[in-house]
Amino acid sequence: MIYLDNAATTLQKPPAVITAVTKALTQLGNAARGNHTGALTANRLLYDTRLLVAQLFHAPLPERVVFTANATEALNITLNGLFQSGDHIITTDYEHNAVLRPLYRLQSEQGIHVTHLPLSPDGPIDYDAFAHAVLPNTKAIVCTHASNVIGRRLDLYRIGAIAKRHGLLFIVDASQTAGSVPIDMVNLGIDVLCFTGHKGLMGPQGTGGLCFTEQVDIRPWCVGGSGTHSFSPTQPADYPTRLEAGTPNGHGLAGLNAALRTVLTIGPTKIGAHEEHLCRLFYEEAASLPHITLYGPDLRQHPHEAGSIVSLTIDGVDSGRVADVLARRYDIAVRPGIHCAPRMHQALGTQASGTVRFSIGYYTTEEDVRAAIAALRDIVD
Repeated sequence: MIYLDNAATTLQKPPAVITAVTKALTQLGNAARGNHTGALTANRLLYDTRLLVAQLFHAPLPERVVFTANATEALNITLNGLFQSGDHIITTDYEHNAVLRPLYRLQSEQGIHVTHLPLSPDGPIDYDAFAHAVLPNTKAIVCTHASNVIGRRLDLYRIGAIAKRHGLLFIVDASQTAGSVPIDMVNLGIDVLCFTGHKGLMGPQGTGGLCFTEQVDIRPWCVGGSGTHSFSPTQPADYPTRLEAGTPNGHGLAGLNAALRTVLTIGPTKIGAHEEHLCRLFYEEAASLPHITLYGPDLRQHPHEAGSIVSLTIDGVDSGRVADVLARRYDIAVRPGIHCAPRMHQALGTQASGTVRFSIGYYTTEEDVRAAIAALRDIVD
């Protein structure tokens, strides 16, 4: 298979990840729930993995690295644990439903007010609009680091500066950039960073988390077993236990630990450069084909905006049909449809057809890209 669906999940994992998960299945006990070797091994693994996450993202405190099943859970914990009735939140039309749906529910159930900043299909977002949208009751800016539809990255430094100037929390969904773009929470002014382990970090599914600063206090979204303070009727107040009810995914986190070590060894800059090179190559070749519409930044004119995603449509052909032909006839894996980003597709005018998304990963090769272009040429012909 030629795998070009890395924005959904990485199929090809570093060998160390597979080894770590396999080893953990026979050695790990339950963290914080015993003093035998298996439990202590799990304790040490979780703490070491928190240190690695903090190192990668320059998170200030490892105890404020909380593990979750994915970025969606991390965002739900964050958004449900920080805001209350009457608060105002600024977000964008770039967002995934992992941001949008929790905000919609907070609107309907808690009376939260939300402003969605529009985007231009042909250009970057208007950064001045963030400051113009601030109201007396505004509490936070919540945004993705990069669109999962067109790959365009937002300038977190500019947005973080606006948030700091107005005394707002800055919450970032790094699902599409963690592992392939350097992220420094301190330098960028990020208060809460939510990430997933199974995309650019190349770890197992069922892993992810959030990192947050000492100034942020998050109410528990889920409560239950913690292994400590068992007679207390409320969730323990100390982090990370406060936000990690129940048995952690130790086996998955063993894989994430190995994945983080791999990413830190290679370096996000090198990983990102590889993906950006192949993304530009794909875009340039696809742009020469007739009957194809490409979405997002024109990488021929703005090569510095290349990420790892190219979305396109073929005139008169449903995106699902294109993906089906690519899979069955050419054994090429892509993602068709709306990609859980409805407001983005409304802005692009693709809400009816969706797009065909080609997403590059660290294990993608130039041969893979050229084979995908050849397949597209066949389909167009």
